[in-house]
Formats: sequence, structure tokens, C-alpha cells
Amino acid sequence: MRRVGVFVCDCGTNIAAVVDTEAVARQAAEMPGVVLATTYKYMCSDPGQELIKKSIRENNLQAIVIASCSPRMHELTFRKAIAEGGLNPYLFEMVNIREQDSWVHSDKAQATAKAVDLIRMAVFKVLKNKPLQAGTIPITKRAMVIGGGIAGMQAALDIADAGYEVLLVEREATIGGRMVQLDKTFPTLDCSA
Repeated sequence: MRRVGVFVCDCGTNIAAVVDTEAVARQAAEMPGVVLATTYKYMCSDPGQELIKKSIRENNLQAIVIASCSPRMHELTFRKAIAEGGLNPYLFEMVNIREQDSWVHSDKAQATAKAVDLIRMAVFKVLKNKPLQAGTIPITKRAMVIGGGIAGMQAALDIADAGYEVLLVEREATIGGRMVQLDKTFPTLDCSA
């Protein structure tokens, strides 16, 4: 079984005012695979990230769960810190106990219990995670525009002006769409052809 580290962020008082983070860490320490569970005032700060890196090395951690704010804000921050600590950054799960817990609850016991449940789910998930590697896929910078009406022709011209090869596909024998059916166009009364 992997050695899991759980890091619970107080987020100043954003989380700690409603969630008993110390109690959450104590309960997380008893979960299967968890060898370290701790709290810190601002886990996303430089000292918080250093704590994660140091803990990975000193406790030979093999997977990480961080309970803090939204992954939208700091998931990349934590992935980078975990990679710098020597772990595959995908052996990591982030639990949002700010927006999904402390901000929506006023009862401290209820919010604390919910945080423990969210962390438990993340611990069991991270135990099953597999190390991944970021990769790249070569692409051909070429576009196909379907429909040779006015809009299709304009789209093809815009893409071509941007420097890309364009293939314009039209099911009819001629391009122009409905425009070629018109005799004159408003307001200049020019011939539509």
C-alpha cells in the first residue's frame, strides 16, 4: 500500500473558522495508507509548499492529498510542489474544503465531518491513482470549412489570411450558397454574382 500524506489547509480563517482542521488531520491520520496528516495556515504559500516537499522526502511519501481551496486556484501550484518534492505530480488528489464545505456550512461539527468524508474519498482514490506522464501530440495546422456560402467563404478567407491551409467543401456544383440566387443586393443594388 502507498504511503499517503494528507495536508489540511486552514486558509487563514476561510476554512478554520468553520472546520476543525486539527480534528480533521487527526482523523485522516487513522485512514488506510496515511502515514502523515498535518495542518498549515496557508498551504499554498511558499512555506506551505516547502512543508509538502520536505514531508515527501522525510516520510518517504508516495501519494499526496491536499485539503484546501478550489483546484481551479492552486492545483497546478501543488502539482509543481509535489514534482519538486520528487513525486509524480499525478499521484495527488485535491479536496475542496473551502468552497464545498466551510463556505456552505455554519455548523462546525457538520462541516468537520464533511471534510473528513471528502478527505477519506480522496485518500482511497489516490491509493488507486497511477503515475502519468505529460505528453504532446503533433497536429497538422490545416482547416476544413464545410459549406461554400457567404459565411463559409468568409471563414475560409479569414483562416487563410491567418496563414493556415484551408479546404473549402461544398455539396453543390458552385459556391456562393443562397447569394447566387439573388439578382441584386441591398443597399448598393450590386449584382450578387
